[in-house]
Amino acid sequence: MILLADHQRLVRAGIRGILDDEDDLHVVAEAADGHAALATCRELRPDAVLMDIRMPGMDGLEAAHRIADDERLAAVKVVMLTTFDLDEYVYGALRGGAAGFLVKDTEPAELLHAVRVAARGDALISPSVTRRLIAEFALRPDRTRRPDRRLDSLTTREREVMRLIAAGCTHHEIATRLVVSPLTAKTYVGRIMAKLGARDRSQVVVMAYEYRMVTPGWLTD
Repeated sequence: MILLADHQRLVRAGIRGILDDEDDLHVVAEAADGHAALATCRELRPDAVLMDIRMPGMDGLEAAHRIADDERLAAVKVVMLTTFDLDEYVYGALRGGAAGFLVKDTEPAELLHAVRVAARGDALISPSVTRRLIAEFALRPDRTRRPDRRLDSLTTREREVMRLIAAGCTHHEIATRLVVSPLTAKTYVGRIMAKLGARDRSQVVVMAYEYRMVTPGWLTD
């Protein structure tokens, strides 16, 4: 079940047309601002929300933060929609609990893939674009970071898995690299998220970049 939140009716109609053509995707509601999006999430508990960043009243960033802070909506994944592929506000959204973001001129096939990925919570959405944005803002030399004791609780293997998550690896790709079963890889990912208090993989990726556990392009083979 998908919720579309965008202040432009034509944009909603276009995205809805793409999603509703798919047998496994169903748009259950639309919202024109953040207040309506939040209320609809609480009422319908959709699997994923496509959320415009800039909307009148409560904007998409605030709505995404409130969804992330609501324990009743823990299963709802938010994908931010933006006109620009490098928007500093999106970085804040990723830190606040959004599963990722897409630019509005994304190809239909990528949009469909992103919605499916968000709904199952398997991997970071649009990894090439999202990691570029994270690198742009997380690696600024003037950013200050206080030590996070939660990282100290990670084992050596969990840190290795965290680096692979930051590279955009799926459960199967992590399993292949570490020569373990996909179920074991999934278990590692779950433990890391629990120890870090992360809502989803995107927050794990942000932390990996912020605390210099990885740098852009470190995993190239």
